[in-house]
Amino acid sequence: MIDVASLNLLKGKKALVTGIANDQSIAWGCAKAFRAFGADVAITYLNDRAKPYVEPLAKEIDAPILIPLDVQQEGQLEQAFEKIKKEWGRLDLCVHSIAFAPKEDLQGRVVDCSKDGFLRAMEISCWSFIRMAKLSEPLMKSGGALFTMTYYGSQMVVEHYNIMGPVKAALESATRYMAAELGPKGIRVHAISPGPLKTRAASGITEFDKLLKKAQSKAPSRSLVSIDDVGVAVAFLGMDGAKLITGETLYIDGGYHIID
Repeated sequence: MIDVASLNLLKGKKALVTGIANDQSIAWGCAKAFRAFGADVAITYLNDRAKPYVEPLAKEIDAPILIPLDVQQEGQLEQAFEKIKKEWGRLDLCVHSIAFAPKEDLQGRVVDCSKDGFLRAMEISCWSFIRMAKLSEPLMKSGGALFTMTYYGSQMVVEHYNIMGPVKAALESATRYMAAELGPKGIRVHAISPGPLKTRAASGITEFDKLLKKAQSKAPSRSLVSIDDVGVAVAFLGMDGAKLITGETLYIDGGYHIID
């Protein structure tokens, strides 16, 4: 990761980062970068079982707010934003790094996906970002930036990505619509599309190691992306200098997505 600690280009900004599971999470790369650029960062953990993995990370970046967030628990998302409002009174940056599909639906054909599995994947992976944007809007009084995480499998058929492809396509479309709706208030909305990364979420994808090798061999950069690469790019988009960039699906994949 580049040395940016002295730049303070996000000094005074208040950031909420959701979806950190451990120190390999993309969301953790974003939280580290926000903090390195000077922002105050609040982070969430899924539940009591996840807290021991996330709490030390919160301490590492001096996070003043550490709150539970399971978007399937009624009212918990609203409680998280109420905490932000009470402690800070505003929000400048918000990262949504939350996705899920039941294993049997993720590992099966799209045409075989259950109704319940599809709706659950859409609620957790897409609708929760829409709701998060709604809750962020009144707190972003001077504008801000919202980010969600997507993948190349939203646009192209990627073997074994299955039902998450259509779900991520919906997420990217929602990103564009919300960018248009919130833009007049100075709020930008982006979908971030990293190349394959070894995260806990990726472990549910069949033959993921083969996907990593393919990405590294075909990408123009001949290298795999890291969580720090993603974090610094997201931090840049959160800076005032990027205030006229919005509604984008930004690929951080060494150029892999341009290769047939």
